[in-house]
Amino acid sequence: MTEKYEFIDGESGTCPVRRMCAWAGVSTSGFCHWRSRPLLATAGRRAELKEIICQVFSDARETYGCWRVHAALKRMTVQAGPELVRALMRELGLVPCRPRPWRLTTVTDGTAPFHTRPDGP
Repeated sequence: MTEKYEFIDGESGTCPVRRMCAWAGVSTSGFCHWRSRPLLATAGRRAELKEIICQVFSDARETYGCWRVHAALKRMTVQAGPELVRALMRELGLVPCRPRPWRLTTVTDGTAPFHTRPDGP
């Protein structure tokens, strides 16, 4: 039911609410009651966590996955389980990128003395 109400609320500027309620098979009074309801404590907590997770993720240059974000939240003394962090990261579409592996690009001559090597001091 909530999904229908959220859809109607999102599209309320494009079409009359009464008509959308009739199409969705819900009552207009039920929609008005749902809209006037206060925000649940859980929804407010999840919104706060989403902001903190986004901040930690961007501070880590978008390389932290859910486990590292969870560890960062734990260090910040923010209470959240790893499964909740994973679910919120999925909702936000946060996918960590894998940094490129470091590779040695200079090949030295092993027989040359150290002071003549191109990459020596």
